[in-house]
Order: sequence, then C-alpha cells, then structure tokens
Amino acid sequence: MIEVNSHNELVKALKNTNKAYCLLYKKDSELSECAIKSVKEGLSENTIIFSANVSEVKDIHTKYNVTTVPTLLIFEQSKYINLAKGCNSSEYYKSIFDEISILKKTETEQKVQKRVTVYSTPTCTYCTQIKKYFIEKGIKFTDIDVSKNTKAAEEMVKRSGQQGVPQTNINGQIVIGFDRLKINSLLGIE
Repeated sequence: MIEVNSHNELVKALKNTNKAYCLLYKKDSELSECAIKSVKEGLSENTIIFSANVSEVKDIHTKYNVTTVPTLLIFEQSKYINLAKGCNSSEYYKSIFDEISILKKTETEQKVQKRVTVYSTPTCTYCTQIKKYFIEKGIKFTDIDVSKNTKAAEEMVKRSGQQGVPQTNINGQIVIGFDRLKINSLLGIE
C-alpha cells in the first residue's frame, strides 16, 4: 500500500492508473487493522492501493463524504466510482479487485454492477434459491460458505447482528433472508 498525505497527492497518483483504490483508516483502530489485513490478503497482482490515515490526512474523507472508517474508495480511469465500508473478508476485497469492471450494457448506457456477496451454508434452501436467482438475473456475486469460514461468519454477525443465512451484502447494505423486493430495489432489477 502506498501512503498518501493529501487529496492533491492522491489525485496526482490516480492520473497514471486504470484501476486503483484508497483505503481510509484510523491508526490503532481494531476495525482498521482488520481491514488492512484483509485488503493485503485479498490483493491481486498489479493492484494499486493507496492508503491514508484520517487522523493525519484530513481532506480525502471529506471530499468523498466518508464519515466512518475503514472505507475503501474505488477508482476507475482516475474517477471515483464506489466504496466499500468496514472490515470485510479477504474474499470480498479480492472480488472487488478482480471484478471491478463488470459492466451490464443497456441500449443507452453502461452501468457498473454493485458488489454482491452472499453469506450462505450448503444446507440452506433459501441460500440456494437466492444464488439461483442471481444466476438467472445475470448478477455476479461472491458466495461465502460461513459453515466453513468462521472468520467470515463472525464478520457477518458483527455487521448485521444476525446469525441466520442467507445474508447478502450489496455495496455495504445488508439484506437478511431472500427479500426479493429489497434485492431488486438495491440492484435495479425489474
């Protein structure tokens, strides 16, 4: 990770990148340390990650209306396109680094798909239904089996306060169960 000391420094560094990220964190924060570790574990080859400690760098988080850290800012073609809040699993960050350019084309525009992560177990029928639904609708998603990944299970409970599955994280918004109306609304599915 490349530490930046101001928004101007970040903007200059982004000019030479196609895809880049900036992790905003607070030094000595347990949640920030968790995010730093997960981001490093999820790194893909040639991934460019900048970082800024909001205790010292005061102008980056305000430019992007970030009020909580850790937050990963996502840039494509030097333009801010999205963010991921909190400490997520390394698999979640890897999906962001590997699939940032997933585009769904319509006749009039191109739209970047929101990040979708499904927390599930193999024996859960609603988990199977939600994954089939995403496949039918052409929605790319990351599936995390919480029965085999205790760290992801703990993070899921910490984020939502719930143990039941499926839980779906759509760009930081948690959907409990197979709530088709909420999922359709968040993903723009008609």
